Amino acid sequence: MAQTIKKDMTIAEVVMKWPETAGTFMEWGLHCYGCAVAKYENVEQGAVAHGIDPDKLVEALNEKVEKDEE
Repeated sequence: MAQTIKKDMTIAEVVMKWPETAGTFMEWGLHCYGCAVAKYENVEQGAVAHGIDPDKLVEALNEKVEKDEE
């Protein structure tokens, strides 16, 4: 699996580029993907702030994007 989404990308950037990831963020407890902080907070920072393993979140986000591209 190619890693399209990376930990250093902002949450807003990910959701704008791949809107289908919004549901994944919600499932993982990151309900702030649409708030002002999402413009500045990267995926890793958001995950850590919510007690989530950033590597596992990035893996789930990439799986979502890959699945939707099939």
